[in-house]
Amino acid sequence: MKIIDYKCPNCGSDMVFDSETGMLSCQSCGRNDNINLIPDPLTKNVFSEDETTEYHCKSCGAVVMTESETAATVCSFCGSVIVLSERLTGKLTPAQVIPFAISKEEAMRAFRKWCRKGWLTPNGFMTADRIKGITGMYVPFWLYELNNAIEVHARGTKVRTYERGDYKYTETQHFDVYRKIRLNYVKVPIDASEKMNDELMDKLEPFPYDQLKSFKTAYLAGYVAEKYSYDDKELFPRAKNKISEYIESYIRSTMAQYTTMNYTDKHIDTQFKHAEYTLLPVWVVHYDYNKLEYTFAMNGQTGKVVGKPPISMAKVTAWFASISGVSFLSLKLISWMMGGGFW
Repeated sequence: MKIIDYKCPNCGSDMVFDSETGMLSCQSCGRNDNINLIPDPLTKNVFSEDETTEYHCKSCGAVVMTESETAATVCSFCGSVIVLSERLTGKLTPAQVIPFAISKEEAMRAFRKWCRKGWLTPNGFMTADRIKGITGMYVPFWLYELNNAIEVHARGTKVRTYERGDYKYTETQHFDVYRKIRLNYVKVPIDASEKMNDELMDKLEPFPYDQLKSFKTAYLAGYVAEKYSYDDKELFPRAKNKISEYIESYIRSTMAQYTTMNYTDKHIDTQFKHAEYTLLPVWVVHYDYNKLEYTFAMNGQTGKVVGKPPISMAKVTAWFASISGVSFLSLKLISWMMGGGFW
């Protein structure tokens, strides 16, 4: 297995990707290098590499064990950056990456702020002082391009109500409706990591796809990266399912002029045109509360936080009691007004 080291030419310390400057930065001497000017070690052997079946950290000599999906990590003993290049070559080479735009310190501040917004979470949880760990992770996604040929037959009605003299009339017109639609979607994101929660990853969207960069291993320096667990063919059914609600919404929008609409036949042919293997930035927060661990995720570009915090039943009870109290007072006031009390 090839191991890539990004060492500072000045002092020999590890260099990491700086989300603020977009450059490789040395934490010891402050040197910054433009990523675009650094030859990629996957194509040119410009960094020190070892061929070994077991990785020994070059900085401290510790044995580093990783799961088969891990493509980049950090030595837990000395913090050195580790990029496992054999897991990023050939079919495993990502086409694109969105770099981190939010630093670890910014992510911690944003998470604490998000915790304070939890009206129904326990008070002890909202102090945000139980963070077990926060990890910057590049999560593997497939970005799909899907072409859809759609044919719909339906029966629609238009209902009109009007008055003539003392009479009110309701007129209902019936129509046979046909729609033939070509609807294409690009950059439909589906996470390809077995260990990441699909629902959590879906809620992190959208990612700013205008920030997509051609993949370079230097972007991974200082972060954890996963390689895909499922290929684009295996996840195609999930991509189809993901766009189904948007297709349905679009079909309905083309028939908005009708009062009612009932499909008699609907056919959707979704063609898989292309998918690009892409790494997207996610801060993963592990939070310990009341002997249970909660996992939250933050979009590494937008700062959006998602997760399911614990709920305080005492606060829920108090909230319902306050709502019931307001409703009771409102009903008493209405009753008093109708009984002549207000007048």
